Amino acid sequence: MTAIQNGPGSSFAPGAAEEPGPHPFTAVPATMGGMNDAYDSALARETAEAAARRSYGKLVAFLAARSGDVAAAEDALADAFAEALVHWPNEGSPVNPEAWLLTVARRKLVDGVRRRRGEAGADALETMATSLSAAAEADEIPDRRLALLFACAHPAIDAGIRAPLMLQAVLGLDAARIASAFLMSPTAMGQRLVRAKTKIRQAGIPFHIPERAELDGRLEAVLDAIYAAFSEGWMDAAGTDVARRDLAEEAIYLCQLVTELLPGEPEARGLLALMLYAEARRAARRGRDGEYIPLAEQDISLWDEKRIEQAEIALRQAGAMGRIERYQLEAAIQSAHVERRRTGHANWQAVVELYDALVALTGSPVAALNRALAVAEVAGAEKALACLAEVSADVRVTEYQPYWAARAELLSRTGAIEEALHAYEVAIGMERDPSVQQFLEAKRATLRSE
Repeated sequence: MTAIQNGPGSSFAPGAAEEPGPHPFTAVPATMGGMNDAYDSALARETAEAAARRSYGKLVAFLAARSGDVAAAEDALADAFAEALVHWPNEGSPVNPEAWLLTVARRKLVDGVRRRRGEAGADALETMATSLSAAAEADEIPDRRLALLFACAHPAIDAGIRAPLMLQAVLGLDAARIASAFLMSPTAMGQRLVRAKTKIRQAGIPFHIPERAELDGRLEAVLDAIYAAFSEGWMDAAGTDVARRDLAEEAIYLCQLVTELLPGEPEARGLLALMLYAEARRAARRGRDGEYIPLAEQDISLWDEKRIEQAEIALRQAGAMGRIERYQLEAAIQSAHVERRRTGHANWQAVVELYDALVALTGSPVAALNRALAVAEVAGAEKALACLAEVSADVRVTEYQPYWAARAELLSRTGAIEEALHAYEVAIGMERDPSVQQFLEAKRATLRSE
């Protein structure tokens, strides 16, 4: 169905970004003055970068959970990495780089808190210092990343900044990179991130995994923020914007992390499956010259088989847990479309039934719109237009560009040329993606020539 938009599912409009970024190497020169042995310097940097890839989020999460201050934890860890690049080339890299970094960061963090607090809160400071010291001497650092994710998605934090906050605090992405992905200026992103971190500290937002009674609602906020990040990355259909393309990958990684830390939560696996299905189609979404290719016309040989297999596994695992929710239904719809690989066409009857369930569960007008498009493949355009008329009772839908693109397609199928041309005019005027505009303009031109 050519009117179906090529998106991953529901769209989000995350706000965006943060302070001048915490990535441990953004402010550290590639070569340090006074180092005589370039090999040792390069080896030290390689070791530090490997430690950052493995454990940045784990280290920040632990320090933040103990201090209640994300920004201070990031600063302390950045200082620790800077010291590593000074000491390791001369002294050799430690056997356990993470423990070394945590020891230095702990000292930096405690000193910083002591300077800010003075004599006030001395007992609490001593407790924090003792706790951090014990952790630094342990064989393995406690993993508090999930608690950090929940803090970033706390109800007190503005929904628009949750995704950028997670990307910086847990993954260590710098503010400039996040700002680019969310189409914001680094300054604006930095200011919003600073405010969010200040809110966490001043409001005393806890770093813990919610109890079962409130877990579902809080987990939904975490998953929604992850999907918001993915949706921003998905918008770069051609994959030419490296920052936005990478954002989709980072979101998938964050969701994989949640599934590992909460293995019994089916919705996390449902979201993971949904994103993997969508990302599997990235190479087929645009033609050689950047032209828009609707889902029904995509070259399935360009779909990523490995991603699809991973998505199918995640969806089956979620379904086996016996609690069906939104992301699982959206992923199942994508699975029904993927059936075209085996049969040559999507399983439209299954798509309609899944949208029935999704509309009943969420009441989403967007889901109802997509259901109408699927109905057209099963029962014809007239029936689909009747469904679309019901959806249009919600004024929000008539302000949604895909509604007009769908209406234009369905009207053209029934021979209502003038109405279809009007709908195309509206759809083209509302569309911001030049390649989609060109696609709709071509459809309109074809209709006019008939």
